[in-house]
This record gives sequence, structure tokens and C-alpha cells, in this order.
Amino acid sequence: MDFKDCVKFANDNKTCYLATAEGDQPRVRAMGMWYADETGFYFQAQTVKALYKQIKKNPKVELYFNAKDFSKVLRVSGKVKIITDNKIRAKCIEERPFVKNFGITEPGNPLLVVFQVYTGEAYFWTMADSMKEASLPRIKFGK
Repeated sequence: MDFKDCVKFANDNKTCYLATAEGDQPRVRAMGMWYADETGFYFQAQTVKALYKQIKKNPKVELYFNAKDFSKVLRVSGKVKIITDNKIRAKCIEERPFVKNFGITEPGNPLLVVFQVYTGEAYFWTMADSMKEASLPRIKFGK
């Protein structure tokens, strides 16, 4: 398995869980990933959310994706960076038109935050791997 397998699995199973930290308290929420590619995993949120404040303070996150039948899991730990490129932000508004319901119609809107998990490691897990988590191969990605 390589990172291309991670990208495909994430794009096939876009609803995931994203864990952040607020001080010493973990915070987890369900997210709809925008997309994944060879550069990482992309998401969108709003700057008024606690999520934004948490990733600004501590960019380390963990993602959890599962197959619809729960037969396979992808876990990703890594670091986030905020995307400021207005071309990417405009693409987000175009491809995720529901953000317009929040009043976000222009890429420069300060409510919009686009972020990328750009570096880290990932691994796949199945029930057959129970009790073997520590020995599962890790797939490193990013810089």
C-alpha cells in the first residue's frame, strides 16, 4: 500500500472524523472532507468555529475514515496548514456551494477557512489486524 491508496480510500469515504485538541482536552467531530490528492487532505470550515481556533493554536490533528460497511479503516495523523490562495478558496466555493448558505460567496471572505492536512503518516486497519496495530505499516506523506 502507498499514499495513492490512502487518497483513493479517503475520496471514496469522504465522511470522516477529525480530532483536534483544546488545551489538554481532545475534540472530535464528523467532517465532510472536500477532497484528497497527492498533496494531502483538504477541508473547509468557518473561522467562527472552535475547530479553527484549535488548529491555529495546535496544528496537529488525526483523521479517521471508514468504509461504508466498516470492513476497513484509514487513520491519518498529521499537521494542518491554512490555505490562503484565493484560487483554491474560489474552487472550494464553486465545488461546495452550500457554503453560500453561510454568506460565503467570495474567496476573500474572512469567514471561510480552507485547510489541508499536508504532512504526516497513515495506516489501514481491518478486523483481521486487531491486536496488531503497533506492527501495521505506516505510510508517510508530505514534507
